[in-house]
Amino acid sequence: MMSAGVRVGVGTRFVYDGETVEVVEMVSTAAGNEVVVKDTTGQRYRRFALRELLACERARVIPDGPGPSSEDNQEVAGVIVARLTTTEREQLAMRAAHVREVLTGYRSGSPLIAGVGEPRAQYVEGVALSDRYAAKAAELGLGVRTIERWVGKFQRFGEAGLVRREVASGVRSSRIDDRWVETVLEVLVEHTDQSRPSRTMVIERANARAVARFGVGVVRLPSRATAFRVLEELERRHPTFRLSTKRNRDIAARPDGPYGKLRPTRPGEYLLMDTTRLDVFALDPVTLRWVQAELTVGMDWYTRCIVGIRLTPVATKAVDAAATLYQAFRPRPAGKDWPAHAVWPEHGIPRSLLVDVDAVEGPITGAASPALAPETIVIDHGKIYVSEHLTSVCQRMGISIQPARLRTGRDKGPVERFFRTVREDLLQALPGYKGPDVYSRGVAPESEAFFYLDELEAIIREWVAVVYHHRPHEGLLDPHLPTVKMSPAVMFEHGIARAGYIEVPRDPDLGYEFLKVKWRTLQHYGFEVHGRSYNGDLPPGCIDGASPYPDQGKGKGRWWPLHVDPDDITRIYLRDPTSRKWHTLEWEHARSMQMPLSEDALAFARRLAKAKYTYPDDRIAVADLLERWNLGLGSSMTERRMALRLAREDAALDLEPPRPDDVTTQLPEARHGASVPVDAAEDRIDVGDDDAEDEADLPGAGDFYADALDYL
Repeated sequence: MMSAGVRVGVGTRFVYDGETVEVVEMVSTAAGNEVVVKDTTGQRYRRFALRELLACERARVIPDGPGPSSEDNQEVAGVIVARLTTTEREQLAMRAAHVREVLTGYRSGSPLIAGVGEPRAQYVEGVALSDRYAAKAAELGLGVRTIERWVGKFQRFGEAGLVRREVASGVRSSRIDDRWVETVLEVLVEHTDQSRPSRTMVIERANARAVARFGVGVVRLPSRATAFRVLEELERRHPTFRLSTKRNRDIAARPDGPYGKLRPTRPGEYLLMDTTRLDVFALDPVTLRWVQAELTVGMDWYTRCIVGIRLTPVATKAVDAAATLYQAFRPRPAGKDWPAHAVWPEHGIPRSLLVDVDAVEGPITGAASPALAPETIVIDHGKIYVSEHLTSVCQRMGISIQPARLRTGRDKGPVERFFRTVREDLLQALPGYKGPDVYSRGVAPESEAFFYLDELEAIIREWVAVVYHHRPHEGLLDPHLPTVKMSPAVMFEHGIARAGYIEVPRDPDLGYEFLKVKWRTLQHYGFEVHGRSYNGDLPPGCIDGASPYPDQGKGKGRWWPLHVDPDDITRIYLRDPTSRKWHTLEWEHARSMQMPLSEDALAFARRLAKAKYTYPDDRIAVADLLERWNLGLGSSMTERRMALRLAREDAALDLEPPRPDDVTTQLPEARHGASVPVDAAEDRIDVGDDDAEDEADLPGAGDFYADALDYL
């Protein structure tokens, strides 16, 4: 049996700093044992403490004989034995017992625990070792050479050395040419960004490439059944057939090195922003038809709190991303009927850290989410996030922008996981759920669409505040308390207590800076933007029309910066350069509108009116457009997108405080009576007087929805 130890004495050799030295003398002193070594030339002597020579990483002993080493090709004994099945372990124990009997005469290896009848006559002490080999070979029906190999491996590696080679190495014996396997893997890698191929096509391409590369008959081609088995094994290395092609591309794009990610240390350090198309249909308040909606959220990475929610029909614009970011500065108010634990204090500090006296003495009021001043936003490369609009606002607010890598969803893993949680925990329980893909879709989920866009957004907001923010999250933990599962709300309290401070927006009026800027001159009738006239309470410095902003370096000019919301052109905003106060200017036809009007919708309405009337104006154009959509004539993709953008009942940025009877602050269930099924409306079925009485009690049910149903 070989030993893992090496005797240290005179003549022992070491490698010290890459140089071979030999011990020539050992000295015992009061400070400890020391050694004197010489180099290979014999001309240079050095003295070391023996403890330093054995413990430091600069020195390594050179063994003077065979023995185990960490650099051996042999696998670790514990790994080899742990991979065996129960049957294989029983066979290994029996084989080791035979070897011990050959060497000692006892299957246990010791006479103290001898078995019945041991030692047998052919294995007693004094019998030649060669005779013992022959006796054991005859007993087991094996060759003498096999027994000799068993004994040699047992003496060198112990019982683990008796394991069969293919089991110990983990590689089963195979007659498949490695060059063919590498060719197949090469073909699979080439299909990473392509559509999924069939197994037969991969095998045929690999066979043809092997023949063309190495020659006819050089590489042995496997049979069809063997080739299919090889593909099953290669599926683990490079998935191609079992998973979806998108998932296969994600796996192929995994980094070769260890994973890394940004690690936030406090609330507001990183804000994740992303947009996804929801897996549920909603109703358009204008056309009363089903629509698809996109959800844009802003998530604080440290706490997983959702600080911004924006639901838009069809396509999200840059102003929607800016509106989501604005909600982090100025949270939306909480609903009236929300439970107390779902309402965040207006001052932003959790009630567990700062007692809210007003909440104790009266009803609890506050915000739907915590207020944060994000330091960095993590975004993808979507046009709405890399637009000049959003980047300039972030520059003004001192917010850094951290783009994620292309087609790398794990860079925004928490927000991607949130979208899945919304689908699994909320959306699939709502009518109109269509599933994550076409294979999960029902027969006609669009016919089951029940909630309007504003109702669906109110449902998501309430679910986030009541459920998501107060449910333990597996990804939220303190390294000092690894077994404590915390919710986003608790993690926010933990972050505030840990950081010792909270950053909040210094000025709510900073929200106006999220809007786009248009430069216009002041006329005697007001400002004109794309043919629309705006007027209102102008700043005192605007009376004479002169502007303090220079015209291309020529001194005092006449151009004024107007902040315009493309989703609500009924009003614009102007900042007084002297007092720094914001002023709201209304469109001349704004009072005749019952809802915000988008810029795209008005441009389209003007084209329709121009073809229909000799002297059209904006009032007639908008009226004809609404009638066209309500009558179901807007069938083109352009018309439909503009109609859906018009379906918003609130502006892109909620700069004005909501009214007490705002429907978005009420529970969505309160408006179910006003939701008339589409099929019933189209078939002109009388839904009964009970529904009519319910509609009369709802805000706006007697004017807007009643008029909309009259058109159908």
